Amino acid sequence: MFIDQAIINVRGGDGGNGCVSFRREKFVPKGGPDGGDGGHGGDVTLVADESLSTLLDFQYRRHYRAQRGSHGEGSTRHGRRGGSLVIPVPVGTVVRDAESGQLLGDLLHHGQQVVVARGGRGGRGNARFATSTHRAPRQAEPGMPGEERRLELELRLIADAGLVGFPNAGKSTLLSRVSAARPKIADYPFTTTEPYLGVVGLPDGRSFVLADIPGLIEGAHQGAGLGHTFLRHIARTRVLVHLVDLGSERDPVSDFQAVNNELWLYDPSLKERPMVVALNKIDRPEAQARLPAASAAIGGLGYRVFAISAATGEGVDVLVKAVADLLSARLRQESSTTVR
Repeated sequence: MFIDQAIINVRGGDGGNGCVSFRREKFVPKGGPDGGDGGHGGDVTLVADESLSTLLDFQYRRHYRAQRGSHGEGSTRHGRRGGSLVIPVPVGTVVRDAESGQLLGDLLHHGQQVVVARGGRGGRGNARFATSTHRAPRQAEPGMPGEERRLELELRLIADAGLVGFPNAGKSTLLSRVSAARPKIADYPFTTTEPYLGVVGLPDGRSFVLADIPGLIEGAHQGAGLGHTFLRHIARTRVLVHLVDLGSERDPVSDFQAVNNELWLYDPSLKERPMVVALNKIDRPEAQARLPAASAAIGGLGYRVFAISAATGEGVDVLVKAVADLLSARLRQESSTTVR
């Protein structure tokens, strides 16, 4: 089961208490204070793990707490530090404070980590308070409580290219055609109810990760249909592949513009995201009749247009090569920007 949102509660370990103790030994007339410090509490840390692909585990366990520090003891024995708690999450997880909405971390790479709840400081023992004028202090500090937080976890898939379009545009069929992924395919709306990833390989050795995102309807940016379930996963893609259904009775140009409007209303920066357009289902006679007008109208808006049939494979190789070329150019651009 694919779960991409979760709410969990985390708490750092409490610090151990400082100790009040005095040294008492035979033949030692003035032993003095020897109470040790309490140990610090452990931290709670989230770490990105590439072996995970869903937040499903957090549906069954929602409370996490690090180990508390041990109390100080006599003979200046300091308490042991509490063990920290490391929680693995999928790569691409965004971590926010559920109460304030503050962004705590965006875990984009395997092994990347963020401390989400600090452990409490251990209290000082009475040995720490001894001075030349105050030789027998009887006070010690209690340990401080660990930091406690309610976290909102949101998984955003990391893919090189994302398939967008209305329901039944043929996105799942195309993904199954060009990769080993096997999403559910049927002739009714919202067949795809969760994102799927597939690795696309080219004869020249290049490859990229392609995401099939659940279909979009008007009002999705406000949560209509699958709404944000669709849109949050588009944010990380470098290139958009917009599938337009030429086989339905709907106006393909209006569908294209409606999907784009939803993308831009959700995130205006998506306007700058490279996009190619695939006019799908050209194996059908009605699609062939609509192809010239749709290609001219969408191409006139400045987009590269490809005529394909995801069902038969016609034109798919040309589309895949164009997406790979666009990704290569995008990566070169990002690298040059980073160097500067």
